[in-house]
Amino acid sequence: MENQNQPNSLSQLHPNPTPLRSIQTIPVNLPPIPDLKHHSNPSKIPIRPPKARRLSSPDPSQPTIISPDPTSTNSTEITNSTTSTTTVTNSTAITTTKQTTGRGRRGKEKNQSQAPRDYPQIIKPLTAPGELENALRHLRNADPLLANLIDTHPPPAFESHHSPFLSLARSILYQQLAYKAGTSIYSRFVELCGGEEAVLPDVVLSLTAQQLKQIGVSGRKASYLYDLASKYKSGILSDETVVRMDDKSLFTMLSMVKGIGSWSVHMFMIFSLHRPDVLPISDLGVRKGIHQLFGLEELPRPSQMEQLCEKWRPYRSVGAWYMWRFVESKGAPSPRLTVAVDGEIHQQQQLEQQQHQLQLLEPINGIGNLGACIWGQ
Repeated sequence: MENQNQPNSLSQLHPNPTPLRSIQTIPVNLPPIPDLKHHSNPSKIPIRPPKARRLSSPDPSQPTIISPDPTSTNSTEITNSTTSTTTVTNSTAITTTKQTTGRGRRGKEKNQSQAPRDYPQIIKPLTAPGELENALRHLRNADPLLANLIDTHPPPAFESHHSPFLSLARSILYQQLAYKAGTSIYSRFVELCGGEEAVLPDVVLSLTAQQLKQIGVSGRKASYLYDLASKYKSGILSDETVVRMDDKSLFTMLSMVKGIGSWSVHMFMIFSLHRPDVLPISDLGVRKGIHQLFGLEELPRPSQMEQLCEKWRPYRSVGAWYMWRFVESKGAPSPRLTVAVDGEIHQQQQLEQQQHQLQLLEPINGIGNLGACIWGQ
């Protein structure tokens, strides 16, 4: 009896359904419609089809999409499907944006690498007005042991009128030579170039190895001079950039030149550029001075020197200058005194010991602590 009252189809429920507009069919994965013939309805209320809802714009020229009631399961699936599509679209947009941004960043970095490097301006050199007085005042207050040396010795003098290229070439020529022999070779080299003003990269590159050999320059030193001149000619180095570079960048760039090591760079920075905060950790004279000043049992290692002299910052160059003077004042005069630096005499025996020590630390820079002499002081 109940089966006879049960509707057999949807047409019996709505004999005159309202015709729907023509729509564009969009395939949607929906669960199968249950068979109403075998569906039990204890309440005997006719089952009405779900209401249709218009999701598209009211423009009649556009196809209308019919979606079931949002309360139904099918509506949830369609909504999720639409949301997924939107998410994919947004992800694509984000990916495109990131890729575009990445290309822009790489292009910017490339342009920056091609642009000339802007080196930071260094602090005032020791030759600037009042800077040496500031250094002495700071060292007196920072280290009482160094204050006694400052009161005992005359103030240092940092004067050099040579160009950076000439000073670097001069340091190469003086390597592992006594002062007198180095001065003789340097004088002949300047004469060969046509004067100190003519010691330029192009002029040095025009000299043959045979010409340099005739004035006493070894083949190895000649290769060092050629490498220095080549780096100047190619633009890797220049007097302007050398003067403007900070200490760390300068040390890195000059160490790339054949024949110029850490000792040569430190001497160049102190006596040619007058940089205030340079500690020549490979110089035997400075090591001996620190050894005696602080009463150490043995010569300090570079790391220990950095630690002990940290209080001297930012005027460690002046502190190193007083270490040289301190070692000189401790040594006994010898009849074989031949080397003068800043008007003061060094013992020949000390020079020989320092040459041997520096040959172990840095073979190409074995001239000892005669930095002022090499750099035209």
